[in-house]
Amino acid sequence: MDFLIATAQVLDATVRLSVPLLLACLAGLYSERAGIFDIGLEGKMLAGAFAAAATAAYTGSAYIGLLAAVLVSVALGLVHGFASITHRGNQIVSGMAINFIAAGTTVMLGQAWFKQGGRTPPIADAARFNAIDLPGAEALRDIPVIGPFYSGFISGRPLLVYVAFLLVPFTWWVLYRTRFGLRLRAVGENPAAVDTAGISVPWLRYRAVICCGLLCGIAGAYLSTADGAGFGRDMTAGKGYIALAALIFAKWRPVQAMFACLLFGFLDAFAIRNQGHPLPLIGEVPVQLMQALPYILTIVLLAGFIGKAIPPKAGGVAYVKER
Repeated sequence: MDFLIATAQVLDATVRLSVPLLLACLAGLYSERAGIFDIGLEGKMLAGAFAAAATAAYTGSAYIGLLAAVLVSVALGLVHGFASITHRGNQIVSGMAINFIAAGTTVMLGQAWFKQGGRTPPIADAARFNAIDLPGAEALRDIPVIGPFYSGFISGRPLLVYVAFLLVPFTWWVLYRTRFGLRLRAVGENPAAVDTAGISVPWLRYRAVICCGLLCGIAGAYLSTADGAGFGRDMTAGKGYIALAALIFAKWRPVQAMFACLLFGFLDAFAIRNQGHPLPLIGEVPVQLMQALPYILTIVLLAGFIGKAIPPKAGGVAYVKER
């Protein structure tokens, strides 16, 4: 019985921890499919988390906080686009600059505005995305197997959790069933051919980085107003980088990206659940090793278990229009 309870807790935490990874991973998918590598997912998530928490604490509305997070994250995405698309700068350097700027600015503004060491005040429940009960959850609760699974595992989660997982089939449909998705994939493979067809390569890439900023903003808002109740210094804790690893692990495909994020979320949940507890056949494991486990396994998986991951051919390469 204790094993079943522990397993249920780990699976519940897996879903909760995989949501920001999934949103950031889908954000990177839009950007990198268009040929714009974005190391700045971490910074945009962090800035979005701060904007959402600060705005929600001031206005008392999680939705206004979400809007603020999206606007700030999209603005940073446009900065990245301006540097790497308009001025053809190095995309990796631009993304890292956004990470550094976000890490420093959020703490500076948090200290200046709230005087709490870079944190925001705790957000009241009314200003957060709280758990919502899906239709029929109470009616199905007593049905064996299906009832507990639906009412206790699927139902009762914040709105942004459902948004994140619904975005997976939506992203698949956009990429593979719409004209925009076809052009997006084409501009990441052969921008010259897209330009020859009379389609603006810069404008298409700008729309990709806007989509990236939108999803990173939602991910940041989830961290501070749904999963948490306020902003803390460096609260993303490398999730943007893990999302990039999941994107490579999934070979830039949305459905595979979801399973990759669930895997990394499970590793994180397993590490948190087993800190300070002896493992079977191993015994006591140092807390520091358990905390590092998700990052260690990320490297191991990328190094030996994904086979040959081929990125978009024009990824990271600035497009220069032929005259």
